[in-house]
This record gives sequence, C-alpha cells and structure tokens, in this order.
Amino acid sequence: MVQVLVIGAGPAGLMAAETASAAGLSVMVVEAKPSVGRKFLMAGKSGLNLTKDEPLQQFIAAYGPEAAHLQPMLTAFGPDQVQDWARGLGQPVFTGSSGRVFPKTMKASPLLRAWLARLAAQGVTVETRWKWRGWAGLETVFDTPTGERRLSADAVILALGGASWARLGSDGTWAGILADRDVPLAPFRPANMGFVVNWSEQMRKQFGQPVKGTALIAGDQVVRAEYVISQRGLEGGGIYAVSRALRDGAVLQIDLMPDWSVDKITEQLARPRGKASLGNHLRKVLRLDPVRLALLMEFGRPLPEGAALAARIKALPVTHAGPRPMDEAISTAGGVRWQGLTPGLQLRDCPRVWCAGEMLDWEAPTGGYLLTACLATGRWAAQDVAREIIRK
Repeated sequence: MVQVLVIGAGPAGLMAAETASAAGLSVMVVEAKPSVGRKFLMAGKSGLNLTKDEPLQQFIAAYGPEAAHLQPMLTAFGPDQVQDWARGLGQPVFTGSSGRVFPKTMKASPLLRAWLARLAAQGVTVETRWKWRGWAGLETVFDTPTGERRLSADAVILALGGASWARLGSDGTWAGILADRDVPLAPFRPANMGFVVNWSEQMRKQFGQPVKGTALIAGDQVVRAEYVISQRGLEGGGIYAVSRALRDGAVLQIDLMPDWSVDKITEQLARPRGKASLGNHLRKVLRLDPVRLALLMEFGRPLPEGAALAARIKALPVTHAGPRPMDEAISTAGGVRWQGLTPGLQLRDCPRVWCAGEMLDWEAPTGGYLLTACLATGRWAAQDVAREIIRK
C-alpha cells in the first residue's frame, strides 16, 4: 500500500508527485502510455513555453471566467515560481520579446530527465502501461501488461488530462468513470484550435503562408498576432487567441490594415487606377502583400467600391466551417466542475480522490498559461493531500 497514488504522468501528475514526496509521503505514479510526459515532450518540440513573464494579476486574468477559481493556486505557484523551479532542475530560462519564458535549451527533454531524476531521488516509483479502470470498493483497479492489478492508497490524485491528443494519453475516457460516481462534469470542447475553411482553388498557392500585419476581431477581442493559411483552414497563435470566442459563437473578422483608418484607405483607393487591374491597384496604393490580398479576394467578393471597400478591408468577414476536431486541439475546455471540488481539489463525491491539471473545467490561451496552471493545480492538490494525511 502506498500513501499517495498519482494517476497520470503529465506535468500536473509529476508536480503532484514531487510535492507529495517532498512532504515525506510515499508516492507511486502510474501512466497508461509506455512512457511519461508525452504531451509535455510534444509541446517542447517547437520550444517549451513554460510560462509568461508578466504581472501576476494580468497573468491570472488570462484565464477568463475561471480566473477566480485558479487565483489562489497561481498566486502560490505562478510565473516567478515556475522559473525558479526550472532553474532548480538545472535548466536556465530566458524571456522572449513577447514575454514568453523558455528553457535556454528550448527543449522539454532535458528538463523532464532532470525532473524524473529528482522524483527518483525522492523515492517516487513510476509504472507505465497501467490503464486506470476505476474502483472496486476502496481499491483502485488497473489493466497492466501482467493482468489486472488493484492498489490501496491513502489518497489518489487524478491527473489524466483533457480530451485532445488521445495518442499522447489525453483521451478523456476518465469522464465516464467519474460520471458513474455522480461527479459533476462539463462537456469537453476544443480549445486553442484551428478553424476549418473550405478554400477556393485560387487559395492553394497560399497554403503554408503566414499572415502578418493584420488584426483578428472576434466579439470584443482584437488580437494582433501571426497565423497561418493551411490546406485545412486557419491556424496558429493568432487564431488560437480568439478560438474561445469563435467556438462560443463570435463572428471572425480580419482587419487587413490595422494601422490605417477607413478614411486613409478610402483616400488611397480614390487615386487614379488607369488600366491596372483591381488587384494591382490595391497592391500599389495600399501596399497589400499577396497573402492579405488573397484573403480579401477570397472573403470579400464581390468587392464594393470606395468607402465601402475600405470598410470591408478594415472588417473582412471570414466564412469558416467551425473548429478543427477536438483531438487536434492543443487543449480542451470542460471537465470536472468546480462545484464538485473542495477548495483543496478533493472530489466531494469521491472521498480520498483529488483532481488536477486539464481534468478541471478551465481553459487558457497558449503562451505558458496552460503549463503553469497544470503545475500549480498539481502542486495545490498534493499539498492538500499532505495536510489530510498528516492530520490523520
């Protein structure tokens, strides 16, 4: 029998294991996949964005409606603490021009190796290829390579992720198990995802091109960030930043010239066109690059004239076919509702069971917010577990 059983070896689970073992508790981590931290390693392939270096209240506000729930956890373990934690694992960090914080190596694997070494030094044991199946009485049941195994523990911390990137371990199947225990759940929805666009043939030459120098408008959000025209639609950082609003019903518009006013554009459009085609005229008088011009032709036709055309350039309506499938999303919304949890993240309907990470009903934009909240909630749950066990 172990004191603390952590199910799920992503960032939230590993941080829970680190925190509980540092408190002197015996800890076992079990993972369904053949190796640990798979989504963590995938996130690090393009540069591991650990957190964002900005004022704490501004950082917390990025979590939107869930900010109030996460505030105590992020106050205790926010951007500064994440950076100190990485340095403590021998991984120096740096802050980019956008405020995003990365390890100097830019990779996840050196940090994960150092992290696992720390856990081993603290006595944490890790089992892989153990698939959680629920409970039999007070025992936790797993399918393992050697058959069914049942374990008893003083506390169980669930850190099973959301419902995106199933091949990396976050398949959301745990929701059915908890629903059978009457745990209140919010349905899964994709977050930080691209949107499907059924492009015309003329857009094929733009596939893979970044879109620069525009502003994305979705509801009351205005975001100036790059994104990409892909064969499947629109994706990338700028689109991810407005994806929550779009998913929830906001209309997407693109300001193709955010630094120019409607009046200035109208004035330039009135310049003599001569024998130039409309496309060449727009390119010449507005200095539109081929990508922005292609977007205007794709979504803006039939093009009006004069001030009406200027207004369309400032608010180009984008027709899309909805978000990409949930399994392609960077993260998911939905999961265990906050009313089903104690302030320490213990399930009210499942005594001795805690939840952390993307299992909880919160979402955040990319930029280090996702990883920081996973680490913070894993730590918070484990601290509550330690207090509970020590009280006994």
